[in-house]
Order: sequence, then C-alpha cells, then structure tokens
Amino acid sequence: MTLTLENRSQNKESSLTQALRQIQQLNSKIALLEQQLQDYVHQQQNLIPAIAEICVSPMQEVQALRILIYRGEAACRQYLRSVLMKRKKDS
Repeated sequence: MTLTLENRSQNKESSLTQALRQIQQLNSKIALLEQQLQDYVHQQQNLIPAIAEICVSPMQEVQALRILIYRGEAACRQYLRSVLMKRKKDS
C-alpha cells in the first residue's frame, strides 16, 4: 500500500516537472517570437521615411505602402529601387 502511494506521488511529481519544463519551453518560444515581431516592425518602420523621400507622387507612396503591407520589406525595397531607376532614366 505504501509503495503504491509512493509510486503515485512520484508519477504526479514527474508529470508536474514535465509540465513545468513544457511551460518554460513555451515561454522561451513566445519570447523569441515577440523579439522577431519587434524586429520585423522596426524594419518596416525604417522604410516609411524612405518611401516619403523616394516617391514623388501620392500614388507611388500608396503603391509602396501596399507592397510593404502585403508583400513585405524586400518587395517594397525592390519597388523603391525601380522608382529610383525610372527617375534616373527619365532625367
């Protein structure tokens, strides 16, 4: 009887320890995802002044912002480069 109670107690402790370890792993993953989100937002915010500086018309600004929102930073940078190249070509 005593052995059975000890085994149950050990199993409960083992389950609690395992659950605590899983919670700690999830907290680590959440912290990593939060950092990645902050980095992503910061990168996008850095593009907004560049959009305002490079785009000469409101339509270009709207297009650049749409690309930034829907396709991401790399596509927006590519669009801004194409705007600059077109401007140089037209000059």
